Amino acid sequence: MSRVPNDEAVQLTNDDATECKQSAVQLGYWQDPYLFHFVRGAQRKPPEINRGYFARKRGIEILVEKFLKLTDSNCQIVNLGAGFDTLFWRLHDDGKSVTKIIDVDFPSVTARKCHVIKRNKALLDKINGGGNAAFSGATGLHAGNYHIVGVDLRQRSELITNLENCGIDFSLPTLFLAECVLVYIESPLVDEILKWISSNFDSVAFINYEQINMNDRFGEVMKQNLRLRQCSLSGVSACQNLDSQRQRFSNNDWEGSQAWDMVEVYESIPGAERQRIEKIEFLDEQELLIQLFQHYCICVGWKGAKLSQVNYDG
Repeated sequence: MSRVPNDEAVQLTNDDATECKQSAVQLGYWQDPYLFHFVRGAQRKPPEINRGYFARKRGIEILVEKFLKLTDSNCQIVNLGAGFDTLFWRLHDDGKSVTKIIDVDFPSVTARKCHVIKRNKALLDKINGGGNAAFSGATGLHAGNYHIVGVDLRQRSELITNLENCGIDFSLPTLFLAECVLVYIESPLVDEILKWISSNFDSVAFINYEQINMNDRFGEVMKQNLRLRQCSLSGVSACQNLDSQRQRFSNNDWEGSQAWDMVEVYESIPGAERQRIEKIEFLDEQELLIQLFQHYCICVGWKGAKLSQVNYDG
């Protein structure tokens, strides 16, 4: 498939998300000593944006922690559209050494990520025990249990080849992550990816953070804002509601799925954590925050009964 005009605009959403995360980190919503390497001088974002990113980050983190506990960290993580995510370094610092982590994104994005890693000893030293990283051209990295690969996710055969080149083990419990990624990919291509995963992995979970309720008035404004930025939402048909998010997995041979809007996700975060971050900034736009939370969700699909426990219950 040839590149389409909005590819560059979609890639810029990584920069926006990184700046928003760094804004929240600078204010103390959570700790991430690595993110600043990828973004300099992030401007302070509005309180509802900072709190929204905290809910997004913590909501995904809770599920990742459950997956690691269920598998005793004997597992693989594939981060689709990873951008400048720092999950590898954060898990390293937490002493959670998983078997393999693979970050996947457009080659132009992975090239920038690899460039930053090469230039920063604090990042490089954590990889493969001290800098024995093997960079694959300008866009890839293969070192110990960490890999970065540059590939267009719409090119399924290239994605599969790159994962195989990273030594992915189809018999090992595997977690796929995607944050506001699938919405930019045509639905039939997403279906192909999801069906390939469910067909080839014995034990697998997929955590997807994405928009929902895109047909109401607030959702229409969201879509229009993205169109103005030349981001066409090719996969928005799966973002109508929680049921459509779940159905995408059931239609592609996954054994089960659950979905929660971000109101539910935020309420699942331990009360002490919520109380702490709610003291960081005064929020006088509670209604706007609730609207934002109602238009994003986290959906989990799984194959393998054990992984049905990757949820917010208990």
